[in-house]
Amino acid sequence: MRIESGRRVDRESVEPASDGMSIAIAVEEEVSLRAIIRRGGAAVPFLFVHGLASNAHLWDEVADLAAAGGHDSVTVDQRGHGESAQVEHGYDFATLAHDLATVVRAQLDSPVIAVGQSWGGNVVLEFGARYPNLVAGLGLVDGGFLRLADGFPSYEDARKALTPPSFAGLTYDDLRERMRRHLPGFSEAALDAQMANFERIPAGGVRSRLRVSNHMQILEHLWGHDPDRVAGKVSVPTAVVAVAGGLAPPNRVADFVQKAGASLYWVDGHHDVHAQQPQLVGRILLELAAEVSA
Repeated sequence: MRIESGRRVDRESVEPASDGMSIAIAVEEEVSLRAIIRRGGAAVPFLFVHGLASNAHLWDEVADLAAAGGHDSVTVDQRGHGESAQVEHGYDFATLAHDLATVVRAQLDSPVIAVGQSWGGNVVLEFGARYPNLVAGLGLVDGGFLRLADGFPSYEDARKALTPPSFAGLTYDDLRERMRRHLPGFSEAALDAQMANFERIPAGGVRSRLRVSNHMQILEHLWGHDPDRVAGKVSVPTAVVAVAGGLAPPNRVADFVQKAGASLYWVDGHHDVHAQQPQLVGRILLELAAEVSA
């Protein structure tokens, strides 16, 4: 790991805390989100938000570390994902930010450190801009800076490249074995979390919990999202964790970090580094919490 600004992270081991309590939180009529609540103490609380086609469980080990460090947290399945409502609307950034605001108001007594990964990073950035009274800090894990127009000349090009794959012909067990081979360094718990992105279907097949039509809605809204514009509206302490060789080139990440006034941490790992290296990501976020509380 190399750090371009901010304090160096102590990577000593921390004992994980409880597994949390799963509840449903209504965010609008007939739309509820599954949230996992962990109680850790009186320190500034965390909100953990997953990326596209992912789910809350990829944050489990980081959230346990936060609880062990004295922080309450809420980890949420965004609409259409995981065990939350499968709805065909509400994938624009304004609605997604409102979803998070509703969750925070329902479960936490003070402003949160909102942490998002990948597309979830862009969502929490928007949340921070729209609801500044609910946000004490931001953690953006290989996301928040995503701007699809940097990598694709048109939305049509992005759509063709990023349409999710078909899992026809694969069994649940086959897919888990593929995960094991292609995700080196992931714990069994992290592999289980990855598999929670899918559900079993009759005859042993598997399909993504996020419907393709909703996946494509998210991509279209992400195509139109300009995180640099949004970053200028956020003034809380912010940590950006960027994976070397990841979704955006270093100059793009650095440009966003400058606009956001953030601390930048370059790490080596998988795009889902929060699940692959929870100790590392947890330590960075606890350092951010210390900065917020100072």
